Amino acid sequence: MATIPPFRAFRIHNDEAGYRAGIENLSVDALSPGEVLVKAAWSSVNYKDALAGTGKGKILRRFPLNGGIDVAGHVVASTDPTFKEGDAVLCTGCELSETRDGGYAEYVRLESRWTIPLPPGLTLRESMALGTAGFTAALALMQMETNRQHPALGPLAVTGASGGVGQLAIDIFSRAGYEVHAISGKADHFDFLASLGAARCLDRHALAFGGKPLESVRFGGALDNVGGAMLAGLLPQIAPYGNLAVCGNAGGIDFKSTVIPFIIRGVNLLGVASGGTPRDLRERIWEKLAGAWKPRHLDRIVTREVTLEELPQVFERMLAGESFGRTVVRLDPAG
Repeated sequence: MATIPPFRAFRIHNDEAGYRAGIENLSVDALSPGEVLVKAAWSSVNYKDALAGTGKGKILRRFPLNGGIDVAGHVVASTDPTFKEGDAVLCTGCELSETRDGGYAEYVRLESRWTIPLPPGLTLRESMALGTAGFTAALALMQMETNRQHPALGPLAVTGASGGVGQLAIDIFSRAGYEVHAISGKADHFDFLASLGAARCLDRHALAFGGKPLESVRFGGALDNVGGAMLAGLLPQIAPYGNLAVCGNAGGIDFKSTVIPFIIRGVNLLGVASGGTPRDLRERIWEKLAGAWKPRHLDRIVTREVTLEELPQVFERMLAGESFGRTVVRLDPAG
């Protein structure tokens, strides 16, 4: 391996000088340990990245670290024979930008156990357009189908449908053969959500939840990005033996319900935790995302392509609720 000169990284500190983040020159020796050294080509921006990059959320568990929970690029060197120089790989979650240097850098060192070969059917850029958001949506669907979810049970509701996970879920679920009902508080986005594959768009402000332990069946299942009252309201409306997968808490971490949907209708409440997904399941999901579940409208869902220098303004817009769609970060001009 040729000597690698200092490279740019978006690094986050929290010390006696306070919480701060910005572009720094870093050496390879300063990176977190791992078997696979990768020249990064693309990353993405998630809400978690915005919280970490601004200090408005307790995401990092050690400092300093490079931000970015997603990364894709080409192997430069590896002590694990599974990976060779030039291999295209990706990594999402797996403690990037929590306990390890993340993907907002021109080079990243990864643990081989979490390094995923880029599957045929995806480019590096597409893999980051999906990133943790697309992986989360696909993981939810795989968990639901493991629990016998199928289109005949009825439509799948997607809450928080205007967000990154929501948009990708609409595209992925409809591609997999499901009727999708998008639930969002942003009615001005309904035409766009319909163009992604939503059969119906429902205004969350107009949803009528009766508050009863059981209500008339409305959905075969659901992916809930919201939690709180939304989760409690959806449970009584899920079909017998349907699944309600939970991956977010924008509406709060508490919800009030009863056991009745579970013991009378056999509804399954599934937790979706994408960060530490086992390796074998991770590989299966990425194969699906490169093939049968690959979103048909990925280019339209990606609304911005930015550089490391532009990250702070992207974070502020995202936390202010002004972002829409997915943002990818170009780290290598050659792509």
